[in-house]
Amino acid sequence: MSNDKTIIAQPGALTIFNSPRRNRASLTRLHGELFKRHPLDAAESTIGRATDCTVVIQEPSVSRKHARIIANADIFEIEDLGSSNGTFVNDQKVTGRLALKHRDHVRFGNVLMRFNAYEDLETICEDEGWSRSVVDAGTQTFNKRYILDNLEAEIKFSRSSTRPLSVIYFDLDFFKKVNDTYGHNGGDHVLRETANVVKSVVRKDDIFGRVGGEEFVIILPNTPARKAVELAERIRAAIEAHPFIVTNEAGQQLQHKQTLSLGVAELGGAQNTAAEFLDVADQRLYRSKQGGRNRVTAE
Repeated sequence: MSNDKTIIAQPGALTIFNSPRRNRASLTRLHGELFKRHPLDAAESTIGRATDCTVVIQEPSVSRKHARIIANADIFEIEDLGSSNGTFVNDQKVTGRLALKHRDHVRFGNVLMRFNAYEDLETICEDEGWSRSVVDAGTQTFNKRYILDNLEAEIKFSRSSTRPLSVIYFDLDFFKKVNDTYGHNGGDHVLRETANVVKSVVRKDDIFGRVGGEEFVIILPNTPARKAVELAERIRAAIEAHPFIVTNEAGQQLQHKQTLSLGVAELGGAQNTAAEFLDVADQRLYRSKQGGRNRVTAE
């Protein structure tokens, strides 16, 4: 979402006897379905609803420019920017500048976050647990729960900010035949490879996830339908041109040709929920199927 980046940490071989301490500060959201960690890499990081903030929080109780965190070497201070509902550190209201300590609780309006001055094992393990709950293991894209939660939040933000919001809904053409021809391991490989190709095309602010067996959704914040169609066409062409090499159940390596059918929708007045919005894109995906597959439909 805009300048918002999510870290999915990999603890690897770390143990409680080998606790890391990396000098990377961050804010972790502690409640709600959108639990995530936001890195604070700049000398000054702004927090608020505005899309140009370092940490974008799409909640009504958060002001457009709510607060900022200033870093000076290993010292961090927080300052409220005249927000409507205040900034609090461990329930103390921030007036002027206040020094932050590792694992302080910080509240922006009604949104509770934790400040991490550095990455330690506890922080990394929390991120790992979060990633398992929102990432699809088969494709390493976001799962259906995460996509629906984020889409609901993006719809609310789009309504309040009047910025456009689009989605791309796509699936793999003739995927049952892929499984029948190469076996399920081959089918899983084609799914993973498709996801990797799409990841190389989508933009950094887009949210890409798997919502069904061979069905995927891309949420496109601040994107009108015209731009969404252009991106969908790039994705379609990239998959059509990609050389899929699949090993079948007999151990033979075969070249496979894969295509996608895609539906594009921009948020309109009639869609009030994520399900209603996705249904419009899904109907257009179905029309792409009816029209011969390997195509994008946007109306």
